[in-house]
Amino acid sequence: MNDARRWPWLLALLLALGWYWHGHRALTRAPGVLAAAAPEQSAIAGAPPALRKDDVRLQPLARFALTARVLARADYRWDALASLMPVDLALGWGRMSDSAVLEKVDISQSGRFYFWHVDEFPIPEHEIIESSANMHLIAADDAVRRGIARTRVGDVVSLDGYLVEVDWPDGRKARSSLTRSDSGAGACEIVWVESFAIAAP
Repeated sequence: MNDARRWPWLLALLLALGWYWHGHRALTRAPGVLAAAAPEQSAIAGAPPALRKDDVRLQPLARFALTARVLARADYRWDALASLMPVDLALGWGRMSDSAVLEKVDISQSGRFYFWHVDEFPIPEHEIIESSANMHLIAADDAVRRGIARTRVGDVVSLDGYLVEVDWPDGRKARSSLTRSDSGAGACEIVWVESFAIAAP
């Protein structure tokens, strides 16, 4: 391809990258708690609904709802969970939604885990653990999927649905955590999301 034909392709690529960066850049927030309440988890009244996503069976374990700040986002395309849960959000509430605290906490995601590190604790360690979590999100419909796809670090999001156990046809299983006080392997929430909203900045 000669130079004259290469430039339009290069320009289109740069514009696409710029658009993607602009749509996914982190939001800057002033100090202050943005999502004060802890997640709401409750027993399922009556028989739990029968949930499926394609050929995967989902067993509801508890009702679940929260409003939280997005601390980190990870997109997955190639791992074993990607077709069902393409996006993980690390979410924080209480003082873990306050920029004055978060500026002293290094946060990252990798391999379906959420990691944090501090040089000096801005709040007690147990509060960091109990006021933040990595969540594997399963969209109940296309509207929810699109909302999750638009989410940026720094957004305040609200979601409602169920914590679930996932049963794949090949015999694999994954079960959501049912407590906010755990950490490490098995501590992530797996959420069947029936409604999802991003608060206006």
